[in-house]
Amino acid sequence: MIPSGFDYHAPRTVGDAIQLLGTLGGDAKLLAGGHSLLPMMKLRFAQPAHLIDLNRIDSLRGIREDGAAVVIGAMTVENELIRSPLLWQKVPLLPEAASQIADPQVRNRGTIGGDIAHGDPANDHPALAIALDAVFVLEGPKGRREVRAEGFFQGTYMTDMAEDEILVEIRMPAFAPKTGYAYEKLKRKTGDWATAAAAVVLRMDGGNVSHARIALTNLAPTALRAADAEAALIGKPLGDASISDAAAKAMAICDPVEDLRGDRDYKIAMAGQMVRRAIAKAASRCQ
Repeated sequence: MIPSGFDYHAPRTVGDAIQLLGTLGGDAKLLAGGHSLLPMMKLRFAQPAHLIDLNRIDSLRGIREDGAAVVIGAMTVENELIRSPLLWQKVPLLPEAASQIADPQVRNRGTIGGDIAHGDPANDHPALAIALDAVFVLEGPKGRREVRAEGFFQGTYMTDMAEDEILVEIRMPAFAPKTGYAYEKLKRKTGDWATAAAAVVLRMDGGNVSHARIALTNLAPTALRAADAEAALIGKPLGDASISDAAAKAMAICDPVEDLRGDRDYKIAMAGQMVRRAIAKAASRCQ
């Protein structure tokens, strides 16, 4: 189908984009990579009167260090994440997981900020950001504010970002030494969204788990942090019993929607399997 008519805007600065949002209000949509918005417009599920293209704002791109944090511009595309030596050194979970997103053509255009701001629980970056303890920097007419990833996602396509705000940066702490990590993702075919996926960040100290973050993709109306599953691991040696306990606690919080990828029981069972695999892989990397 053909989208309904709209006016196109191409600001060169974040300030100009925010001014447009303030002027145009709810009739405007931000365009990043476009892989979610444009198909919805073609089907007329979304019919914005104004499209504000962020692709000409150079300040929204790039990957850099800021003290102990890694900072990623919201318009940085997936293939830039995959190719970044800094990310492979400081937070290797992110580029490794990005290589599992969609396909090479999509990764050339799709952005980390668009993936996050869209608020789709099937997208990969929400759970990854939660597992990485990321902070999102939002900018609006009143200036900048920071929101932790864990509290940002409020429902399907619903986030803590106001209509006149733009996601400008993603900040995350660099991994401490001997941190293990994994993103285990079950999908039907290349390019598909996850049937179920689990992101795990793990550290060991003296044979016991000293740090654990577990987050789940496409298993509820939002990405989920499995805090009880983390608690099942922390302070204990890793073994079949503790991993099984963590997987069971992760499964207990799942509330997936039945679709072509499987029914509710199947998806929950696969969530448990992805958590088991991710914990095992992350533990093998705690060296």
